[in-house]
Amino acid sequence: MALFAVRERLAARGDSTRRRTVDDTAVAAFVAGLTGLLVGNLLLGPLALAFSAAALLRGTRRRGRALLGAALGVADLAVLATLVSLNGTLFWSAAG
Repeated sequence: MALFAVRERLAARGDSTRRRTVDDTAVAAFVAGLTGLLVGNLLLGPLALAFSAAALLRGTRRRGRALLGAALGVADLAVLATLVSLNGTLFWSAAG
């Protein structure tokens, strides 16, 4: 009887740890997308898309944050494409 209770507690702990990891992935997508608007569009844009896709596929409770991370990742790539077309290089500076 006691062994069953221990297994049950460990299973519940593992499930909550997994859920927290999935939710953290959605937050990481949002942070990567938001940071990518300022610096590192080429790296952080696709990273935000990958994190948000992983969070959504795993069933995060923070669905809105994962979707926002995906939208910001797309915006990162759009900003990069715009700046590259204006400057003609992958390296750009806000200073001009």
